[in-house]
Amino acid sequence: MSPSLYTLIEASFPDDRSRIALEAPDRVHGTAEWSYARLGNAAARYAALFSGLGLAVGDRVALKVEKSPEALAIYLACLRGGFVFLPMNTAYRPDEVDYLVGNAEPGLVICDPSAEESTREIAARHGVRHVLTLDADARGSFIDAAAKVTDALPPAACGANDLAAILYTSGTTGKPKGAMLSHGNLASNGIALRDAWRFTEDDLLLHALPIFHAHGLFVACHCALLSGARMIWLGKFDRDAVLRELPRATAFMGVPTFYTRLLSGDDFNRNLVGHMRLFTSGSAPLLTETFEEFRARTGHAILERYGMTETGMNTSNPYDGERRAGTVGFPLPGTDVRVVSDEGELLGSGEVGGLQVRGSNVFRGYWRMPEKSAEEFTEDGWFRTGDVAMIDADGYVHLVGRAKDLIISGGFNVYPKEIEELVDDMPEVLESAIVGVAHADFGEAGVAVVVLRPNRELDEAALLARLKQKLANYKVPKRAFFVESLPRNTMGKVQKNLLRDTYCDACRS
Repeated sequence: MSPSLYTLIEASFPDDRSRIALEAPDRVHGTAEWSYARLGNAAARYAALFSGLGLAVGDRVALKVEKSPEALAIYLACLRGGFVFLPMNTAYRPDEVDYLVGNAEPGLVICDPSAEESTREIAARHGVRHVLTLDADARGSFIDAAAKVTDALPPAACGANDLAAILYTSGTTGKPKGAMLSHGNLASNGIALRDAWRFTEDDLLLHALPIFHAHGLFVACHCALLSGARMIWLGKFDRDAVLRELPRATAFMGVPTFYTRLLSGDDFNRNLVGHMRLFTSGSAPLLTETFEEFRARTGHAILERYGMTETGMNTSNPYDGERRAGTVGFPLPGTDVRVVSDEGELLGSGEVGGLQVRGSNVFRGYWRMPEKSAEEFTEDGWFRTGDVAMIDADGYVHLVGRAKDLIISGGFNVYPKEIEELVDDMPEVLESAIVGVAHADFGEAGVAVVVLRPNRELDEAALLARLKQKLANYKVPKRAFFVESLPRNTMGKVQKNLLRDTYCDACRS
């Protein structure tokens, strides 16, 4: 049996476990520094707590809390005990949480104390046995329960195919899909990235990403933990805090929005980043202008890579060699990519088509959706990413579009269908379309184009306010426009390309 991801992580801890694994400089309460020994001991005790609550190997642990060292230890506890980690975006509204809890049926939900009442109602509705609370400063019933545990649960004997995590990603059906990621998926991708990006225990990673997302949880944390490196653990991206910590860091991972915000002031310059060896960008396309301005300002070429919730990272610009603006580099070791036509024929260099991937990083399918899972794979085992791409003569992969109307706003995926269903359910609305347009800060933002029923009235502010009650803020369109009809082609399909052209400047100011 292959070693579990936890076994690999623990084996990568420094020989001297008193070395610091992470420090949280913006922590209000509690110890700001966590050694590797403390992190490992917490994972063992937390896993024992879960077992004591009656959770068995394979049971889900749902987490919807602010970023903290304890939250990372909970993730490691799940890996250690063979429990399946289910992170939830902290911006999710109760309706979104209700669907995920009902679908995943976790044995335990850990939430922020401020959401305890609504979470308990949701848990009771779906037969969840346990609800505990945890805030960003290590307060809550979870901490109280863990303090009473002195036992250490031995690592579970998990193999490469055993489930490690479920991350939900919305889809064209409007209902989120749970991507099932195995210990082998995460381990292979973590090792590939660690080696490709040259992480060692001498690194100090400035971590400003959320950890409910694959980028912050898997890409960033695994690179550090699998190399015995140290992390500066910021609760969120705060420009002043990042500028304060950068001079002593060696690596930083961000979404394009992070980089545009860093470049927004003259106080960001090469004097701040003289000690840095690596900046990476992902979760959304990095504009060539941002790449070039960053290089001119700092002397660093941002390393852009490409991945998905379902696959982890697939490609990366080279650590050594030319990092080409507008490309996502080459396939990572252990991952194959190809571009095919609509008919499934393999395309050559310079030809544009659907991007497909295969490798040990590719997920096991969607939770309790076998038919949907099967649809996403070709007969010869390649995963259809839904992205449109081209591979040039030098082997660099270029992403040229998205086949599924995906909007990437501030690094987060927004699927129009999920929003359209909520808009269409409003009694005043006949139909709607959500499209993504350029946004200076977020890269893209949603715009709602709405047709009202005869003799009904609804204004932009009221529509957006209703959506804010149902959706995480990053999913809520920035603008709404009302029209008499939506443009359609001869087959009756809404021509979203025309809507994007019409409202392309709606969010520029």
